[in-house]
Amino acid sequence: MNAAAFRYDGKRVLVVGGATGMGAAAAQVAMGLGAEVIVMDVADVPYAASQVIKIDLRNRDSVEAAIGQIVAPVHAVFSCAGVADGVPGIMLINFISQRHIIDLLLARQIIGRGANIAMISSAAGLAWMQNLPQLLDFLATPGWDEAAEWIASHPGTDTYMFSKQAMCTYVARQAFPLLKQGIRINAVMPGPTDTPLARAHADQWLGFGAGFRADAGIDPLTPEQIGNTMAFLCSEAASGINGISLLVDSGHINAGISGAYHDPDLQALA
Repeated sequence: MNAAAFRYDGKRVLVVGGATGMGAAAAQVAMGLGAEVIVMDVADVPYAASQVIKIDLRNRDSVEAAIGQIVAPVHAVFSCAGVADGVPGIMLINFISQRHIIDLLLARQIIGRGANIAMISSAAGLAWMQNLPQLLDFLATPGWDEAAEWIASHPGTDTYMFSKQAMCTYVARQAFPLLKQGIRINAVMPGPTDTPLARAHADQWLGFGAGFRADAGIDPLTPEQIGNTMAFLCSEAASGINGISLLVDSGHINAGISGAYHDPDLQALA
């Protein structure tokens, strides 16, 4: 085994939404593997990154100004920003702005051949294929303004679940055109993970799968487990993996769907 394939020595990593939670964990994992890390967030970053850039993901001018502060090349992008239902502009934060960032990085040749992208979706995005026609219609919007107008004209889509389904669909749809440019893109779909955001919605988010975890004798996932997975997906060790939204949930959902663990709600997904 070539251990160097897992490392980031000599590489620059951009983490969008890296102040806390999974994004902070992913950034610090990459740093531990030798990366130079740039962190973008609206919140203060409580650890020593190579560069910290303030960004408001609801504001297009702020996003474009932030990208203007990055020096090429960037070798990996960890797209980690996310908020819960009830936050104004949730689709702008959770998806539209992060797609726009990738578009700008490509257009300005900040990322290119050999680069890798990992996004954070959610187990909430698992049923994206069942909603594919609507999601593809949304993703056909060519830019920020058109996407925001589409959301405004389609009730029920400015939501956490739709944002995560859009991300899974985007990863699947962009995998081939990006691969032709020498770039891989994947996502992780975390199950319940002990982050500040999850604790703020503990009954719903950390309550999901609580019985499974109790029976298995395990705790909710840690941010570091998600960070490790993202770092792997953007490493050379994962060079054959592309267009995948990888479920990271200790096996809960697949156990429920298959009947290995009795969970009527999950069996309905089958």
